[in-house]
Amino acid sequence: MMRILGMAAVLFLPCAVAFAQTDPNPALVKQGQYVAVAGDCTACHTNLGGQPFAGGLGIASPIGEIFASNITPDNKTGIGTWSFEDFNRLMRKGVTKQGYTVYPAMPFPSYSRVSDADMHALYAYLMLGVRPVNRPDTAPAIPWPLSMRWPMVLWRWEFAPAPGPFQPEPGQDAQLARGAYLVQGLGHCGACHTPRAITLQEDSLNDVGHPSYLAGGGQIDGWIPGDIRDDDTSGLGRWSVADIVAFLKTGSNANTAAFGGMSQVVHDSTQYLTDDDLAAIAGYLKSLPPASNAVYTYDNAETVALKSGDESKPGAAVYLATCDVCHAANGEGYKNAFPALAGNPVVAVDNPTSLINIVLDGARRPVTDAAPSALVMPTLAWKLDDQQVADVLTFVRSSWGNDAPAVTPDEVTKLRRHDKPVPDRELSP
Repeated sequence: MMRILGMAAVLFLPCAVAFAQTDPNPALVKQGQYVAVAGDCTACHTNLGGQPFAGGLGIASPIGEIFASNITPDNKTGIGTWSFEDFNRLMRKGVTKQGYTVYPAMPFPSYSRVSDADMHALYAYLMLGVRPVNRPDTAPAIPWPLSMRWPMVLWRWEFAPAPGPFQPEPGQDAQLARGAYLVQGLGHCGACHTPRAITLQEDSLNDVGHPSYLAGGGQIDGWIPGDIRDDDTSGLGRWSVADIVAFLKTGSNANTAAFGGMSQVVHDSTQYLTDDDLAAIAGYLKSLPPASNAVYTYDNAETVALKSGDESKPGAAVYLATCDVCHAANGEGYKNAFPALAGNPVVAVDNPTSLINIVLDGARRPVTDAAPSALVMPTLAWKLDDQQVADVLTFVRSSWGNDAPAVTPDEVTKLRRHDKPVPDRELSP
């Protein structure tokens, strides 16, 4: 997957239409490039092996597969003929130049809060800094009558906020306000990390009076986005601001490592943000009160048992034979190499889907400028049967102070046979 910043290949001479529609100001285009990175536009609008921003990537939804659109400045198949007003209406209201409302896979409720300055800059970058690519959009694979567009108008009226640039809370610290803007708006973190209702809208779009905001989302592409509030067990409560910054910059820290869709977010977006913006995001996340009052306390009992060779607890023998070499008998792993399992928020969540998929399919830590080593968790599907996977994960989820529900063999069987996740992309420099 291509990198956004520092790649001359992404910047090309603009088409004549784009010159006519926006100011060819290099500083504005550069600002827009940063906005595109902060908004992680490439994640959806660049297909695997495809041209930057030319669309075509399939996005699973409960009603069928949706394919990202071409947002290059191509006059026939992209947005080359779009005025700023056309673009602004899509970003803030979810309505295309052709007049139809897009599916909520496009997080326009979050983008509606982007500042006017950033919106103009993003438009300038897409028009003047991106190569036009002639690639027709792929029609959604959604069966009729769910494919009808007019219900999306009703959805937008009911669930999308009145568009308008982000406004900080009265008296809010400037750094916290910047973090809130990046998380709630450009970064659209709630699109994954906030639960959704049956009608697919996020439970909340900001933290004001909404304890579910960023408290962990539903299943996306076979992974469970975690709680990123200041929760001691399932969230970031025991992470420092520096821990969060390190995770967003490198894809790992002393507590955990990125996997699934978050690996791509780090690779394509957050590793390129300024240190000030990363600190602002981290400070804002740390300001969100926990959704629960649970407290994690490390328990040494399993460490003592494992070091003495005691395999009496179900799953202990599998752990010693398969997991101990990387994650250690004390469950603390090896800092910045192999993540801790003791107190890891991914281990603590009720739904074990992500853990099962990591064991069965492996995981790949993103390669970043700050952490160029491509560390991989190998698949263990060939080695462990469903009972063994269930046992070892139950062992991990009930050891070293972890207190999460047991995993059943049936849960493993279902994911092994039917509900395979979208695999981690091979994210190289």
